[in-house]
Amino acid sequence: MRLLLVSTIIVSTTFLLSGQQPAAMTLTIPGFPDGGQIPVKFSQAAPGVAVGEGTSPAMSWANVPAGTQSFFLHMHDLDLARNKTTDDQAHWVLWNIPATATGLPEGVAKGSQLPDGSYQISATGPMYRGPGAGANGPFHHYIFELYALDNKLDVKPSADAFATRAEVMKAIQGHILAKAVYGGLFRRPR
Repeated sequence: MRLLLVSTIIVSTTFLLSGQQPAAMTLTIPGFPDGGQIPVKFSQAAPGVAVGEGTSPAMSWANVPAGTQSFFLHMHDLDLARNKTTDDQAHWVLWNIPATATGLPEGVAKGSQLPDGSYQISATGPMYRGPGAGANGPFHHYIFELYALDNKLDVKPSADAFATRAEVMKAIQGHILAKAVYGGLFRRPR
């Protein structure tokens, strides 16, 4: 214990004296720039896509903090107020992503539980729900939030995406080691 404390003090002092901070965890989506327009191919407006579905973009993350046991990814539409509440649209709630993961491929398969043991849900069901803002309104802001957690969550998906998301959000409290955010804009083509 004493060795760990001395090591922590030395590392912390080294960073303070050198002016360096540990690198922040980052999230990157190569399909579009952070803050830029989300391509139609990742939306509900893509040709051949069923209502409320879509193809998830590939993404990667880096600078994961030590002690990470799992990841939680939350994609939501900041501009939608659901049922006159503070709830926004749950486009993708994906949790218990293994700590060894460094990203997700394009087109994550449908299903409540994925082969790696993670769970997913959206307002459409157990899948990614692409952006779907109407063509006649303003661009909507879609946010991807990635959390590095110091545990795996004991939460199973229910039939209600909003109740499940609330349970996941409650379960991560006190377990967040780092957070990375990436955003995009979308409005259906006219």
